[in-house]
Amino acid sequence: MCAASAADDGPIADAEAHALLAPLAAASALVIAVSGGPDSTALMLLAARWRDARATAPRLVAVTIDHGLRAQSAQEAQSVALQARALKIEHRTLCWAGTKPQSGVQEKARAARYALLAQAARDIGAVHVMTAHTREDQAETVLLRLTRGSGLSGLAAMAPLTRCGDFAIVRPLLDVPKARLIATLDAAQVNYIRDPSNEDPRFGRVRARKLMTALAAEGLDATRLGRLAVRLRRADAAIEIAVTQAAARTSHGAWGGHGAIVFDAEGFLGLPAEVAIRLLGRAIAHVGSEGPVELVKLEALFEWLAAAASPARQDGERARRTLAGAIISAADAAISIAMAPPRRPRTAPQSPALRFRQRG
Repeated sequence: MCAASAADDGPIADAEAHALLAPLAAASALVIAVSGGPDSTALMLLAARWRDARATAPRLVAVTIDHGLRAQSAQEAQSVALQARALKIEHRTLCWAGTKPQSGVQEKARAARYALLAQAARDIGAVHVMTAHTREDQAETVLLRLTRGSGLSGLAAMAPLTRCGDFAIVRPLLDVPKARLIATLDAAQVNYIRDPSNEDPRFGRVRARKLMTALAAEGLDATRLGRLAVRLRRADAAIEIAVTQAAARTSHGAWGGHGAIVFDAEGFLGLPAEVAIRLLGRAIAHVGSEGPVELVKLEALFEWLAAAASPARQDGERARRTLAGAIISAADAAISIAMAPPRRPRTAPQSPALRFRQRG
């Protein structure tokens, strides 16, 4: 990650923009997610300048997602299209179709947005989608995850590059203050859209943004929260390596295929708790049918295993639990993670009238 310059409120110079985008120079095409707000509009402007300064550069395609949640959204997408055309960048508007949810709107809109961006990338043969997340966005993410009780991985927040299947999300502005992006647009006399939902206190991110003001007064500003995320990401990466090494030492079975994964109980329980819990999560996600397991459930399962697989247990009985489509059992100095059988569909209860007719 490139550090922002010493001035936290001045425009971004071309040389600095080139350094931020240099890791993407070899790409054949890039999707830029552009909502029309100041951050994404600045990213589109900087990307155009970077492209224009190079002899060869990736094809740039700006994509605007019209969520259909506000009356102005279609007009705003058209405004972005005009700005993109002025910068000689291709533009596409993709719409979130269907009935909109009544709750969890921001989370579901985000999922729809990334699905549409991924499709746009596939359509043009790109493997990178650029988003304009800033230093403040990173700080807000840390705060939100802290309030939700996230573990170390969650508090590491957003990474400069996140792989999502066959494409990657790239965040070149993750250590750049929002004020500098606005200053860049002002210096270039480029207009941008102000989304009223960014001031709506019903949304957690807006409340976190307001909380940032009070925290900054105590010294916990966006820069320090962003630095915390970087440090936690380093620690998270180191622990993941330890988990991989522990898997090779303490287990055997179907890591590369189907069937059960079996751990030597003594070796597994002798691991540092954080490593053991993550290893347990990997095994369940690999063997089970319901994907990753929440951290709090893994922690509870690990505590149960520590007692069930303890050498002090002498009854010889197999202790067993089911979680996320996997059966976890402990017996004979071994811990086994196997796929659970499919659940039998529940039969809907019959109404009293139907039962009466059947009896008659």
